[in-house]
Amino acid sequence: MHLTPLHVQGGRPLSGQITVQGSKNAALPVIVATLLTREKVTLHGVPRLSDVRTILDLMAHLGTQHTWVGENSLELHTPEILNTDAPYALVSKMRASFIVMGAILARAGRATVSMPGGCAWGPRPVDQHVKALRALGVDVHEDNGNFDAHRTGSLNGQFIFELLTVGGTHNAILAATLGDGVVTLENASIDTDVVELIEFLNHLGADIQGAGTHTLTIRGVAALRGGEYRVIPDRIEAGTFMLLAAATRSRFTVDNVRTDHLRAVIGKLQEIGADVTEDGLSVTVDARDRDLKPVNITTQSYPGFPTDLQPQMSALLATIPGTSVVQDPVYPDRLTHVAELHRMGATITVSGYTQIIQGGALRSAPVKAADLRAGAALFIAGLTCEGDTVIDGVQYLNRGYERLAERLQGLGANVTQNEPELVPAAD
Repeated sequence: MHLTPLHVQGGRPLSGQITVQGSKNAALPVIVATLLTREKVTLHGVPRLSDVRTILDLMAHLGTQHTWVGENSLELHTPEILNTDAPYALVSKMRASFIVMGAILARAGRATVSMPGGCAWGPRPVDQHVKALRALGVDVHEDNGNFDAHRTGSLNGQFIFELLTVGGTHNAILAATLGDGVVTLENASIDTDVVELIEFLNHLGADIQGAGTHTLTIRGVAALRGGEYRVIPDRIEAGTFMLLAAATRSRFTVDNVRTDHLRAVIGKLQEIGADVTEDGLSVTVDARDRDLKPVNITTQSYPGFPTDLQPQMSALLATIPGTSVVQDPVYPDRLTHVAELHRMGATITVSGYTQIIQGGALRSAPVKAADLRAGAALFIAGLTCEGDTVIDGVQYLNRGYERLAERLQGLGANVTQNEPELVPAAD
């Protein structure tokens, strides 16, 4: 299905307030984690996005019943695992789906999961997932892109991740939560989405220590209970809107923000010259009448500057006179936004994973998003310049931003799109 392009008429400052949705990247593993209990779980703050629909389709195949019980509230119930396979047709759409392996293993003892898919840029291997599971006692074999995993007992032992991996940490946690073994993970990710998964599992009765540190100790438990839980705000969406305020030289407030999750972003906005004011779960960015300055950025794992905000920051820096340098060693192929920003008049030179940006005024143009965060960079760029910027590839934006056009209109933006209904209405 071809989706209607996003039409952006920019060139004017924005104002008002915009509320951040629940975190997509946190909600997906929490949804998967509900496979570990036979009881009902109700999640609040779940964004209605195509990625959520994708994971729910996979969960239904595995045996999960789900019902929307409110605008962003989702009830899930998996009394039995009906299938232990996650076929390519279901996991090829999204890399995050690979973490179902750990959950199916924990609940059923066996799992077959295909190599995952997702955005069009760059490989993100699952070798750390597989190495961790093998080190903890799981027999894993790969055949023509399918991973077959089997355990004969509870997971036990220690694994040191060779690099920080959010998904690999998720998978190992999920696999080790049920049983009577003890697992220690070293060099584990401290990302907010990992902390959220641990807090959710502990809320249901798991015994996981060390959240927010690089050493996790997981003591298996016999079973998890059900319950209710609210997903944390989406720090990437919050950061996107904060960068938008600076790019459009606007002042507006972003609500439902965990500012402690955004220290690196706030620091760079202040370095650029924007004023950032925190007030509880709100943050106001003011870039009106300010002589913004170029900066250098290097992405890092949390709590460093997020790779998921690199394209959006590049779009902002493309509007600031002077030379900025952006490096993304986390995902060095995340550069699909560059050619499209060139179409809008940006001067960006690429060498490896480094962008050298000579900032200045941008102009409207027809452009196409090739992945989610590139799409965000393009709507930021479009809102900085006069004329009609037409953004194709809207299916990628719909993976991460709920009712984007409508919400930007609340800030006074001239953004239009006939958006499809991605998820059934509340029952």
